[in-house]
Amino acid sequence: MKALVYVTLKPDVLDPQGKAIVRASAQLGYDAVKAVRQGKLFELELDAADEAAARRLLDEFSDKLLANPVIEDYRVVTIEP
Repeated sequence: MKALVYVTLKPDVLDPQGKAIVRASAQLGYDAVKAVRQGKLFELELDAADEAAARRLLDEFSDKLLANPVIEDYRVVTIEP
């Protein structure tokens, strides 16, 4: 199975990289860009019996390894056979 997990900073955590992107976009003439929150996208290949087992594995793995639960949230975007 293949899965995508998206990790982002929690809403109340400052995102200096996102702010830098907004400043740079304005300098390049992209004034329509008003806010950016950066994140990480992980593509994983899993050996799981079914989607429910894959989701359990992804939740545990993401909480322990991919995301820092103090400052980051994660969400499983897709699970494909």
